[in-house]
Amino acid sequence: MTSSAHFSPALFEFLAELAANNNREWFSANKARYERDVRDALVRFVADFGEKLEEISPHVVADPRPSGGSVFRIYRDVRFSKDKSPYKTNAGVHFRHEVGREVHGPGFYLHLEPGNVFGGAGIWMPNSETLGRIRGAIAANPGKWERIVNDEGFRSLFTLEGDSLKRAPKGIDPGHPLIEDLKRKSFVAGAAFDEGEACSPGFIEVYADMCRAAGPFSEFLTTAVGLEW
Repeated sequence: MTSSAHFSPALFEFLAELAANNNREWFSANKARYERDVRDALVRFVADFGEKLEEISPHVVADPRPSGGSVFRIYRDVRFSKDKSPYKTNAGVHFRHEVGREVHGPGFYLHLEPGNVFGGAGIWMPNSETLGRIRGAIAANPGKWERIVNDEGFRSLFTLEGDSLKRAPKGIDPGHPLIEDLKRKSFVAGAAFDEGEACSPGFIEVYADMCRAAGPFSEFLTTAVGLEW
């Protein structure tokens, strides 16, 4: 077990203050805090998680680069948003499939925000072709899908999240016994944590256990879209 915590209360304190001072002047004055308490902490978590992730799936990547890797940028893309706040008030990492960013492949996610800490597995808002492949795999293997999402251990830890269609997708019988899953627009399993857990020395093991528990779910989605698990 890791002897020291990757995250500290200072990470959440910085993000809370950033939410109240979301401007370039404040961030510039506090950039050293961001780099030390948020960015570098995330980079160390990703680097240390790489070996554990390889045991779960050798095709999902932990990239510890501070920019362009598994760590999300703090800067918001405001080009098409009415909200011009320049910075995100949460921190996170996304462990993507080795095929890269441009392919809609499932992965693992960790979200850190004051009062809102959670992990996730799956695929968020994929394109229509990818959705079609996942729905086709569920329709073709209903028993396997049900065993995965109804497993007692899976259900005790995860909640399936995301928006759904109001009507059955084109070509799918509205009376299909798995219609509620087939109407999903995302296939994401979320698990809640808290700030105390995130700041504990053993959190990387807790998060690894979450990813292992999501393994069958992630494997189903990954193979459904034609990728190696």
